[in-house]
Amino acid sequence: MAINLEAMRAKLNASKNGGKSNGKSSTMWKPKAGDQMVRILPTADGDPFREFHFHYNVGKNPGIYCNKRNDGGECPICDFASKLWRDGVENDDSTLKNEAKKLFARKRYYSPVLVRGNEADGVKIWAYGKTAYETLLGYVLDPDYGDITDPETGTDIKLTYTIPGTPGSFPKTTLQPRRRPSVLCDDAIADCQDLIDSVPDIDNLFDVKTTEQIQELLDGYLSSDGSAEASSSETKKYNTSNGESVDQAFAAFMNNE
Repeated sequence: MAINLEAMRAKLNASKNGGKSNGKSSTMWKPKAGDQMVRILPTADGDPFREFHFHYNVGKNPGIYCNKRNDGGECPICDFASKLWRDGVENDDSTLKNEAKKLFARKRYYSPVLVRGNEADGVKIWAYGKTAYETLLGYVLDPDYGDITDPETGTDIKLTYTIPGTPGSFPKTTLQPRRRPSVLCDDAIADCQDLIDSVPDIDNLFDVKTTEQIQELLDGYLSSDGSAEASSSETKKYNTSNGESVDQAFAAFMNNE
């Protein structure tokens, strides 16, 4: 029996991840500084440009999936940020409004890509911002380009990723489709349909926490001396280190207790 290359690749990824199995971390792709060629792959639902909402700036969490904005469920962070914002507006308090802005859910966009030169690594998921998202949709809606994901008549995209030299600035992503269409699969890819079928279900990539779990993360963030709220004399009143809930802490603030 021939060696199972996919199994060997999974073993290597697990070893590099400290013994952990291949999961989201190895599925996600982040461009390196400079130029790279990528091909956005078609998806079964016809929408390879997906958007999701996450809460950032909640402690050391890299991003908390927002159940309210994504799925219409309950989200304690959304509720808390909204209360914080309303109180800031009513009291003309820029500190509260700025803290609320940090907690509001923000959009992040995702697409399945094949990185040219690394086809053996399989399909990856690329996360990007609003500017790149609008640029990509602009190309799709431009008759000169059309469906850039089509396996036969689509095109590769030159992605230039620039890391800023100024602290506090954001990286810049520039996208330029090739002038001529190109096929998705060449001799380096044995079965094109298998490749397309291997596109991950982006909806199932994220860790969706329960309302109670999100509440715990928020409580922990607010009770931490290193949190953004703790750095403000006003918002220290939201601190929940004594075990009270965020709603109770907010009520205490509103009643000037």
